[in-house]
Amino acid sequence: MLKNDVTKLLDIDYPIIQAPMAGGITTSTLVAAVSNNGALGMIGAGYLDADQLRQQIREVKQLTSNNFGVNLFVPNEFELKDDEIVMVNELLNHYYEELNIPIEKVNLPNKEKSFHTYMEQIQVIIEEKVPICSFTFGVPTSDIMKKLKQHNIFSIGTATTLVEAVTIERLGMDAVVVQGSEAGGHRGNFISGIEESLIGLMSLVPQVVKNISIPVIAAGGIMDGKGLMAALCLGAKAVQMGTAFLTCEESGAHPIYKEAILNSKSDVTALTRAFSGKWARGIKNKFLLEMQEYEASIPVYPIQNVLTQSIRKASSAQNNKEYMSLWSGQNSALARKETVEVLIKRVVEEANRLNKNK
Repeated sequence: MLKNDVTKLLDIDYPIIQAPMAGGITTSTLVAAVSNNGALGMIGAGYLDADQLRQQIREVKQLTSNNFGVNLFVPNEFELKDDEIVMVNELLNHYYEELNIPIEKVNLPNKEKSFHTYMEQIQVIIEEKVPICSFTFGVPTSDIMKKLKQHNIFSIGTATTLVEAVTIERLGMDAVVVQGSEAGGHRGNFISGIEESLIGLMSLVPQVVKNISIPVIAAGGIMDGKGLMAALCLGAKAVQMGTAFLTCEESGAHPIYKEAILNSKSDVTALTRAFSGKWARGIKNKFLLEMQEYEASIPVYPIQNVLTQSIRKASSAQNNKEYMSLWSGQNSALARKETVEVLIKRVVEEANRLNKNK
């Protein structure tokens, strides 16, 4: 049952994809270790420029001869509103003082620059012959899809609802990650609003499987062999796991971040726009809770992400988890401190055991 269309298409042993967590978590060591152990490693390139991406691709190639992929953030439309920025800066000044951060002028995001970087990333993926490219926060244009197909690059979209999954299939993408409401990190919704996009994985997977023909990859709260088998039984062809890999020894997550997940209990996560301007699930901390009442009026992504960057960076440097974005899925209590090899072996062995006992 663990061998199927997706394992064949991606040339992997097991139907497990390591979630492409941006911001330094998906180190070259982590990505390569995942691929070397029969799953699919993914570089989270959302915050990398073209040169940084090229360098990491080459580093991963030095560490594995197996397939791996790259995930890109599709640039979204945004408008700089002076009144919003002034209001948020007034709120954030309190945190600047608390963390002893000098107040400096922030270079606000530029739409043209964001799109230019994204197009450069696409070119790097083509030039470096990366076999798999996934997208979140939106879908690539038909022109980009044409380029990817010309170079035999396997494309994966991210959907939070059936309508988004259908759109991904119609665009000609090769597979879709369906992201349940349990998933940690940013929501991948790009058509549906936040309310519509919060469908639990157990409901979302069968809906999508029934209505599209491309392979479905399940994401959200999957931490072990039981989760893998449940997703496969619902019709998914593979799973994408994030939080489980985040606490692995090879992960680049800050030690304080890993500790927060490893010590977490149930009901510790919440959805927030406070850190980035885009809804994301993370462990509750002081910043998340204090900013809740202002979430409706803060700027959209990527503006808020830039405005809070120095706060997150200083908090990390000071080993202070209260102002860090601690992205995590709802099953964080099942996370373990282990190597990638041990994690994959454990998940596969549990899944095989369950499969035999069916």
